[in-house]
Amino acid sequence: MKPLSLYIHIPFCVKKCLYCDFPSYGGCENVFEDYVSSLISEIKETKSNFSQYEIKSVFLGGGTPSILPPKLTGKIMDTVFNSFNIANDVEITTEANPKTVDEIKLREYKAMDINRISFGVQAWQNDILKSLGRIHTIDDFIKNMAQARDIGFKNINADIMFALPNQTLSDWEETLEKIMKLNPEHISAYSLIIEDGTPFGKMYDEGKLKICDEALDREMYYLAKEMMRDKGYHQYEISNFAKEGFECYHNKVYWKCDEYMGYGLGAHSYFNGERFNNTYDMDKYISSKGLYSIIKENRDKLEITEMYGEFMFMGLRMTEGISKERFFEKFGKTVYDIYKNEIEYLKDMKLIKETESNIMLTDRGIDVSNTVFEKFII
Repeated sequence: MKPLSLYIHIPFCVKKCLYCDFPSYGGCENVFEDYVSSLISEIKETKSNFSQYEIKSVFLGGGTPSILPPKLTGKIMDTVFNSFNIANDVEITTEANPKTVDEIKLREYKAMDINRISFGVQAWQNDILKSLGRIHTIDDFIKNMAQARDIGFKNINADIMFALPNQTLSDWEETLEKIMKLNPEHISAYSLIIEDGTPFGKMYDEGKLKICDEALDREMYYLAKEMMRDKGYHQYEISNFAKEGFECYHNKVYWKCDEYMGYGLGAHSYFNGERFNNTYDMDKYISSKGLYSIIKENRDKLEITEMYGEFMFMGLRMTEGISKERFFEKFGKTVYDIYKNEIEYLKDMKLIKETESNIMLTDRGIDVSNTVFEKFII
Protein backbone atom coordinates (compact mmCIF):
# COMPACT_ATOMS: atom_id res chain seq x y z
CA MET A 1 0.00 0.00 0.00
CA LYS A 2 1.10 3.56 -0.69
CA PRO A 3 1.68 5.82 2.32
CA LEU A 4 -0.62 8.78 3.05
CA SER A 5 -0.87 11.26 5.92
CA LEU A 6 -3.90 13.13 7.23
CA TYR A 7 -4.12 16.66 8.59
CA ILE A 8 -7.32 17.53 10.48
CA HIS A 9 -7.94 21.18 11.24
CA ILE A 10 -9.77 22.26 14.39
CA PRO A 11 -10.22 26.04 13.94
CA PHE A 12 -11.22 26.93 17.51
CA CYS A 13 -9.37 28.63 20.37
CA VAL A 14 -10.28 29.99 23.77
CA LYS A 15 -8.79 33.27 22.53
CA LYS A 16 -6.73 34.01 19.44
CA CYS A 17 -3.08 34.86 20.14
CA LEU A 18 -1.79 38.25 19.03
CA TYR A 19 0.69 36.82 16.51
CA CYS A 20 -1.50 34.10 14.96
CA ASP A 21 -2.63 34.23 11.32
CA PHE A 22 -3.98 30.67 11.11
CA PRO A 23 -7.70 30.17 10.36
CA SER A 24 -8.92 29.97 13.95
CA TYR A 25 -11.60 31.64 16.06
CA GLY A 26 -12.37 32.18 19.73
CA GLY A 27 -15.80 32.03 21.35
CA CYS A 28 -17.33 29.54 18.90
CA GLU A 29 -18.44 26.81 21.30
CA ASN A 30 -21.94 27.00 19.82
CA VAL A 31 -20.75 25.57 16.48
CA PHE A 32 -18.44 22.81 17.75
CA GLU A 33 -20.93 20.00 17.08
CA ASP A 34 -22.02 21.28 13.67
CA TYR A 35 -18.41 21.73 12.62
CA VAL A 36 -17.40 18.24 13.70
CA SER A 37 -20.46 16.81 11.95
CA SER A 38 -19.38 18.43 8.65
CA LEU A 39 -15.78 17.33 9.22
CA ILE A 40 -16.85 13.72 9.73
CA SER A 41 -19.05 13.89 6.62
CA GLU A 42 -16.10 15.22 4.60
CA ILE A 43 -13.90 12.33 5.71
CA LYS A 44 -16.59 9.74 4.95
CA GLU A 45 -17.31 11.20 1.51
CA THR A 46 -13.70 10.92 0.36
CA LYS A 47 -12.63 7.69 2.06
CA SER A 48 -13.28 5.52 -1.02
CA ASN A 49 -10.49 7.39 -2.86
CA PHE A 50 -7.89 5.99 -0.48
CA SER A 51 -8.61 2.26 -0.23
CA GLN A 52 -5.15 1.49 -1.65
CA TYR A 53 -3.38 3.78 0.85
CA GLU A 54 -2.06 3.19 4.34
CA ILE A 55 -2.26 6.05 6.83
CA LYS A 56 1.16 6.61 8.39
CA SER A 57 0.39 9.76 10.38
CA VAL A 58 -2.57 11.81 11.57
CA PHE A 59 -2.14 15.37 12.86
CA LEU A 60 -4.90 17.28 14.66
CA GLY A 61 -3.89 20.93 14.37
CA GLY A 62 -5.45 24.30 14.91
CA GLY A 63 -6.43 26.51 16.42
CA THR A 64 -6.46 24.51 19.59
CA PRO A 65 -7.72 20.94 19.00
CA SER A 66 -7.66 20.31 22.75
CA ILE A 67 -10.48 22.80 23.20
CA LEU A 68 -12.95 20.23 21.87
CA PRO A 69 -14.82 18.06 24.36
CA PRO A 70 -13.37 14.52 24.31
CA LYS A 71 -16.67 13.15 23.00
CA LEU A 72 -16.25 15.15 19.77
CA THR A 73 -12.55 14.33 19.40
CA GLY A 74 -13.50 10.68 19.89
CA LYS A 75 -16.06 10.88 17.06
CA ILE A 76 -13.39 12.25 14.74
CA MET A 77 -10.90 9.54 15.67
CA ASP A 78 -13.53 6.78 15.35
CA THR A 79 -14.30 8.05 11.85
CA VAL A 80 -10.62 8.05 10.91
CA PHE A 81 -10.11 4.47 12.12
CA ASN A 82 -13.29 3.27 10.42
CA SER A 83 -12.55 5.02 7.11
CA PHE A 84 -8.90 4.30 6.37
CA ASN A 85 -6.26 1.58 6.50
CA ILE A 86 -4.29 2.66 9.57
CA ALA A 87 -0.65 1.54 9.84
CA ASN A 88 0.30 -0.42 12.95
CA ASP A 89 3.03 2.13 13.70
CA VAL A 90 0.89 5.18 12.90
CA GLU A 91 1.92 8.48 14.52
CA ILE A 92 -1.16 10.34 15.81
CA THR A 93 -0.52 13.86 17.12
CA THR A 94 -2.82 16.36 18.69
CA GLU A 95 -1.79 19.93 19.39
CA ALA A 96 -2.75 21.08 22.88
CA ASN A 97 -2.45 24.36 24.68
CA PRO A 98 -1.71 24.18 28.40
CA LYS A 99 -4.81 24.81 30.51
CA THR A 100 -7.12 23.31 27.85
CA VAL A 101 -6.36 19.74 28.94
CA ASP A 102 -6.58 17.91 32.24
CA GLU A 103 -5.97 14.36 33.44
CA ILE A 104 -9.38 13.17 32.27
CA LYS A 105 -8.98 14.57 28.75
CA LEU A 106 -5.45 13.21 28.41
CA ARG A 107 -6.65 9.74 29.45
CA GLU A 108 -9.37 9.98 26.80
CA TYR A 109 -6.72 10.82 24.19
CA LYS A 110 -4.70 7.76 25.19
CA ALA A 111 -7.80 5.59 24.83
CA MET A 112 -8.33 7.02 21.31
CA ASP A 113 -4.81 5.85 20.31
CA ILE A 114 -3.47 9.39 20.13
CA ASN A 115 0.20 8.75 20.87
CA ARG A 116 1.87 12.14 20.47
CA ILE A 117 1.07 15.44 22.23
CA SER A 118 2.37 18.78 20.97
CA PHE A 119 2.13 21.44 23.67
CA GLY A 120 2.15 25.10 22.63
CA VAL A 121 4.36 26.52 25.40
CA GLN A 122 6.11 29.44 23.60
CA ALA A 123 7.97 30.95 26.58
CA TRP A 124 8.84 30.23 30.21
CA GLN A 125 8.17 33.72 31.56
CA ASN A 126 4.57 34.51 32.47
CA ASP A 127 4.89 38.18 31.54
CA ILE A 128 5.97 37.21 28.01
CA LEU A 129 3.13 34.68 27.75
CA LYS A 130 0.67 37.39 28.72
CA SER A 131 2.14 39.81 26.17
CA LEU A 132 1.57 37.20 23.43
CA GLY A 133 -2.08 36.80 24.37
CA ARG A 134 -1.57 33.26 25.70
CA ILE A 135 -4.22 31.99 28.12
CA HIS A 136 -1.92 29.80 30.23
CA THR A 137 0.86 30.25 32.76
CA ILE A 138 4.03 28.19 32.81
CA ASP A 139 2.68 26.33 35.86
CA ASP A 140 -0.22 25.14 33.71
CA PHE A 141 2.26 23.61 31.26
CA ILE A 142 4.34 21.99 34.01
CA LYS A 143 1.17 20.42 35.43
CA ASN A 144 -0.08 19.18 32.05
CA MET A 145 3.34 17.79 31.14
CA ALA A 146 3.44 15.79 34.39
CA GLN A 147 -0.10 14.52 33.82
CA ALA A 148 0.74 13.39 30.27
CA ARG A 149 3.81 11.52 31.57
CA ASP A 150 1.86 9.86 34.39
CA ILE A 151 -0.78 8.69 31.90
CA GLY A 152 1.90 7.14 29.73
CA PHE A 153 2.58 9.50 26.81
CA LYS A 154 6.09 8.75 25.59
CA ASN A 155 6.25 11.21 22.68
CA ILE A 156 5.76 14.85 23.66
CA ASN A 157 6.71 17.99 21.74
CA ALA A 158 7.10 21.47 23.16
CA ASP A 159 6.67 24.44 20.81
CA ILE A 160 8.72 27.45 21.88
CA MET A 161 9.39 30.84 20.27
CA PHE A 162 12.26 33.28 20.17
CA ALA A 163 12.83 36.83 18.87
CA LEU A 164 9.71 37.87 20.78
CA PRO A 165 9.02 41.51 21.68
CA ASN A 166 10.99 42.45 24.82
CA GLN A 167 12.46 38.95 25.13
CA THR A 168 16.09 39.01 26.26
CA LEU A 169 18.79 36.46 25.52
CA SER A 170 18.68 35.38 29.16
CA ASP A 171 14.90 34.91 28.92
CA TRP A 172 15.43 32.62 25.95
CA GLU A 173 18.23 30.75 27.68
CA GLU A 174 15.97 30.17 30.69
CA THR A 175 13.18 28.92 28.42
CA LEU A 176 15.50 26.43 26.73
CA GLU A 177 17.05 25.28 29.99
CA LYS A 178 13.75 24.78 31.84
CA ILE A 179 11.99 23.11 28.91
CA MET A 180 14.83 20.62 28.43
CA LYS A 181 14.78 19.78 32.16
CA LEU A 182 11.22 18.51 31.61
CA ASN A 183 12.66 16.16 28.98
CA PRO A 184 10.23 16.34 26.04
CA GLU A 185 11.21 14.04 23.18
CA HIS A 186 10.87 16.81 20.60
CA ILE A 187 11.25 20.60 20.62
CA SER A 188 10.16 23.01 17.90
CA ALA A 189 11.84 26.42 18.17
CA TYR A 190 10.44 29.11 15.89
CA SER A 191 11.43 32.71 15.37
CA LEU A 192 8.49 35.10 15.58
CA ILE A 193 7.29 36.38 12.22
CA ILE A 194 5.08 39.46 12.23
CA GLU A 195 2.18 38.58 9.92
CA ASP A 196 -0.12 41.04 8.19
CA GLY A 197 -3.67 41.01 9.49
CA THR A 198 -2.72 40.01 13.04
CA PRO A 199 -2.89 42.30 16.10
CA PHE A 200 0.93 42.24 16.20
CA GLY A 201 0.98 43.22 12.52
CA LYS A 202 -1.27 46.20 13.23
CA MET A 203 0.80 47.23 16.27
CA TYR A 204 3.99 47.00 14.21
CA ASP A 205 2.52 49.15 11.43
CA GLU A 206 1.53 51.75 14.02
CA GLY A 207 5.01 51.77 15.58
CA LYS A 208 3.70 50.29 18.85
CA LEU A 209 5.62 47.00 18.76
CA LYS A 210 9.33 46.76 19.37
CA ILE A 211 10.66 43.80 17.42
CA CYS A 212 13.86 41.86 17.93
CA ASP A 213 16.81 42.94 15.79
CA GLU A 214 18.39 40.47 13.40
CA ALA A 215 21.63 40.11 15.36
CA LEU A 216 19.80 39.06 18.53
CA ASP A 217 17.53 36.75 16.52
CA ARG A 218 20.59 34.90 15.17
CA GLU A 219 22.27 34.83 18.60
CA MET A 220 19.15 33.21 20.06
CA TYR A 221 19.06 30.67 17.25
CA TYR A 222 22.71 29.70 17.65
CA LEU A 223 22.21 29.39 21.41
CA ALA A 224 19.25 27.04 20.88
CA LYS A 225 21.25 24.84 18.51
CA GLU A 226 24.18 24.64 20.91
CA MET A 227 22.16 24.02 24.07
CA MET A 228 19.93 21.39 22.50
CA ARG A 229 22.82 19.58 20.86
CA ASP A 230 24.54 19.38 24.25
CA LYS A 231 21.42 17.77 25.75
CA GLY A 232 21.04 15.14 23.05
CA TYR A 233 18.53 16.83 20.76
CA HIS A 234 19.38 16.24 17.10
CA GLN A 235 18.50 19.10 14.76
CA TYR A 236 16.75 17.48 11.79
CA GLU A 237 15.15 20.60 10.31
CA ILE A 238 15.77 24.34 10.50
CA SER A 239 13.41 24.76 13.48
CA ASN A 240 12.98 21.20 14.81
CA PHE A 241 15.01 19.14 17.26
CA ALA A 242 14.42 15.60 18.49
CA LYS A 243 15.88 12.88 20.63
CA GLU A 244 16.96 9.78 18.73
CA GLY A 245 13.93 8.02 17.22
CA PHE A 246 11.52 10.90 17.82
CA GLU A 247 11.68 12.97 14.65
CA CYS A 248 8.12 13.92 13.69
CA TYR A 249 7.04 11.69 10.81
CA HIS A 250 4.20 14.01 9.87
CA ASN A 251 6.44 17.07 9.59
CA LYS A 252 8.78 15.18 7.29
CA VAL A 253 5.90 14.33 4.96
CA TYR A 254 5.61 18.04 4.13
CA TRP A 255 9.35 18.57 3.71
CA LYS A 256 9.73 15.50 1.49
CA CYS A 257 6.72 16.51 -0.67
CA ASP A 258 4.94 13.25 0.11
CA GLU A 259 1.17 13.01 -0.23
CA TYR A 260 -1.25 14.16 2.45
CA MET A 261 -4.93 14.99 2.71
CA GLY A 262 -6.25 17.90 4.74
CA TYR A 263 -9.72 17.91 6.31
CA GLY A 264 -11.56 20.80 7.92
CA LEU A 265 -11.78 24.55 7.46
CA GLY A 266 -8.98 25.95 5.27
CA ALA A 267 -7.08 22.64 5.32
CA HIS A 268 -4.55 22.13 2.52
CA SER A 269 -3.83 18.90 0.63
CA TYR A 270 -1.23 17.55 -1.78
CA PHE A 271 -2.41 14.50 -3.66
CA ASN A 272 -1.86 13.03 -7.12
CA GLY A 273 0.27 15.99 -8.20
CA GLU A 274 -2.37 18.54 -7.18
CA ARG A 275 -2.43 21.11 -4.41
CA PHE A 276 -5.82 22.29 -3.20
CA ASN A 277 -7.46 23.62 -0.07
CA ASN A 278 -10.83 23.79 1.63
CA THR A 279 -12.86 26.95 1.94
CA TYR A 280 -11.91 29.42 4.67
CA ASP A 281 -15.58 30.42 5.07
CA MET A 282 -16.88 28.87 8.30
CA ASP A 283 -20.58 29.23 7.39
CA LYS A 284 -19.94 27.67 3.98
CA TYR A 285 -17.95 24.82 5.47
CA ILE A 286 -20.58 23.93 8.05
CA SER A 287 -23.54 24.28 5.68
CA SER A 288 -21.77 22.13 3.07
CA LYS A 289 -22.22 19.06 5.29
CA GLY A 290 -18.80 17.96 4.10
CA LEU A 291 -19.74 17.94 0.40
CA TYR A 292 -16.42 17.75 -1.41
CA SER A 293 -17.55 19.69 -4.50
CA ILE A 294 -18.62 22.70 -2.41
CA ILE A 295 -15.69 23.07 -0.03
CA LYS A 296 -12.70 22.33 -2.30
CA GLU A 297 -11.00 25.43 -3.72
CA ASN A 298 -7.87 26.54 -5.59
CA ARG A 299 -7.06 23.29 -7.37
CA ASP A 300 -3.58 23.60 -8.81
CA LYS A 301 -2.12 20.82 -10.94
CA LEU A 302 1.60 21.34 -10.50
CA GLU A 303 3.83 21.71 -13.54
CA ILE A 304 6.90 19.50 -13.52
CA THR A 305 9.13 22.54 -12.99
CA GLU A 306 7.11 23.43 -9.88
CA MET A 307 7.58 19.88 -8.58
CA TYR A 308 11.35 20.16 -9.07
CA GLY A 309 11.43 23.42 -7.14
CA GLU A 310 9.23 22.24 -4.25
CA PHE A 311 11.30 19.09 -3.87
CA MET A 312 14.42 21.21 -3.51
CA PHE A 313 13.34 24.09 -1.30
CA MET A 314 11.19 21.96 0.99
CA GLY A 315 13.79 19.19 1.26
CA LEU A 316 16.61 21.61 1.97
CA ARG A 317 14.81 22.63 5.18
CA MET A 318 15.95 19.28 6.61
CA THR A 319 19.50 19.01 7.88
CA GLU A 320 19.95 15.81 5.86
CA GLY A 321 19.00 17.84 2.80
CA ILE A 322 17.69 16.28 -0.39
CA SER A 323 18.51 12.80 -1.61
CA LYS A 324 19.98 12.79 -5.10
CA GLU A 325 18.79 9.21 -5.60
CA ARG A 326 15.24 10.09 -4.59
CA PHE A 327 15.23 13.07 -6.97
CA PHE A 328 16.13 10.71 -9.83
CA GLU A 329 13.54 8.11 -8.77
CA LYS A 330 10.84 10.78 -8.63
CA PHE A 331 11.64 12.67 -11.84
CA GLY A 332 13.77 10.41 -14.03
CA LYS A 333 16.47 13.07 -14.20
CA THR A 334 19.41 13.89 -11.98
CA VAL A 335 19.35 17.00 -9.85
CA TYR A 336 22.32 18.23 -11.89
CA ASP A 337 20.31 17.84 -15.11
CA ILE A 338 17.92 20.49 -13.74
CA TYR A 339 19.94 22.63 -11.35
CA LYS A 340 23.63 22.32 -12.30
CA ASN A 341 24.28 26.10 -12.45
CA GLU A 342 22.34 26.85 -9.28
CA ILE A 343 24.08 24.10 -7.29
CA GLU A 344 27.55 25.15 -8.41
CA TYR A 345 26.82 28.81 -7.63
CA LEU A 346 25.49 28.01 -4.14
CA LYS A 347 28.45 25.72 -3.42
CA ASP A 348 30.84 28.48 -4.45
CA MET A 349 29.01 30.84 -2.07
CA LYS A 350 29.36 28.23 0.73
CA LEU A 351 25.57 28.12 1.18
CA ILE A 352 25.13 24.43 0.35
CA LYS A 353 27.38 21.40 0.63
CA GLU A 354 27.29 17.97 -0.94
CA THR A 355 27.97 14.36 -0.06
CA GLU A 356 27.88 11.38 -2.38
CA SER A 357 24.16 10.92 -1.67
CA ASN A 358 22.76 14.27 -0.51
CA ILE A 359 22.81 18.05 -0.93
CA MET A 360 22.20 20.15 2.18
CA LEU A 361 22.45 23.67 3.57
CA THR A 362 25.59 24.83 5.35
CA ASP A 363 25.26 26.72 8.64
CA ARG A 364 25.62 29.93 6.67
CA GLY A 365 23.00 28.68 4.21
CA ILE A 366 20.53 28.14 7.04
CA ASP A 367 20.93 31.80 8.04
CA VAL A 368 19.97 32.96 4.54
CA SER A 369 17.80 29.98 3.63
CA ASN A 370 15.19 32.02 1.75
CA THR A 371 17.93 33.29 -0.58
CA VAL A 372 18.94 29.69 -1.26
CA PHE A 373 15.36 28.52 -1.81
CA GLU A 374 14.72 31.27 -4.35
CA LYS A 375 17.38 29.77 -6.63
CA PHE A 376 15.24 26.67 -7.14
CA ILE A 377 12.06 28.46 -8.18
CA ILE A 378 12.12 28.33 -11.97
